[in-house]
Amino acid sequence: MTTFTDAQIQELLPLVEEADSVELKLTVPDAAQRSAVAALGLDPLDAEIRQVFFFDTPELELYEHGLVVRARRTQRKGDDSVVKLRPVDPSALAPELRATSGFGVEVDAMPGGFVCSASLKSAPGRIDVRRTLAEGRPLRKLFAKPQRALFAEHAPAGIELDDLAVLGPIFVLKLRLSPPALGRKLVAEVWLYPDDSRILELSTKCPPPEAFLVAAQSRAFLSSHGIGLDEEQATKTRRARELFARAATSREPAVT
Repeated sequence: MTTFTDAQIQELLPLVEEADSVELKLTVPDAAQRSAVAALGLDPLDAEIRQVFFFDTPELELYEHGLVVRARRTQRKGDDSVVKLRPVDPSALAPELRATSGFGVEVDAMPGGFVCSASLKSAPGRIDVRRTLAEGRPLRKLFAKPQRALFAEHAPAGIELDDLAVLGPIFVLKLRLSPPALGRKLVAEVWLYPDDSRILELSTKCPPPEAFLVAAQSRAFLSSHGIGLDEEQATKTRRARELFARAATSREPAVT
């Protein structure tokens, strides 16, 4: 799904070598979403429903410092949370951090660009996102001790988890499919934003040594289904945070 210059490949290779996984992504422009859904045979009734909340200051200070803080509710599954560093140099990460349960390094690659991130996730089912937010409980309750420590180490001075605004929710429909012609799993996510905009993202994950082969195979598969890879790419997280940041005036979330 990717097309890079020689300079970008030289920058990308050491990141891929240090990563635990690679996720290849493509966002489909609005005008092509309906045809892409039809071409891939996506059925919305098969989708898993998710509800995503971001946490940041109204000025997006965490985002500007490369820190993403998020909690998520998933249909018929336990809630989870994540503290993510983005971008990150994996070679600079402490060995004890990389050995922490729930920690992973991933390279996200899309046409024309890539980013390496490090995420520390909570175990599903150990938190209750809806109740925590509805009852106004401290936001730190959504994060395990190692996550809180990672946040404290990388957050701008003077910003605490409990001080953050709730940016959300965003509804997400996630479908998993295994096209025989591709020979691997493909994920489709539709992010539905409160301003009635949406993003359709197609993605597939693979081990780092397989990244370039899988990218070529995925590109050929999508092209054969009339899905172009040369359009400007949107970013789910950026759109979500900027949208809600404009409206964030307090810590009271709109929980549904």
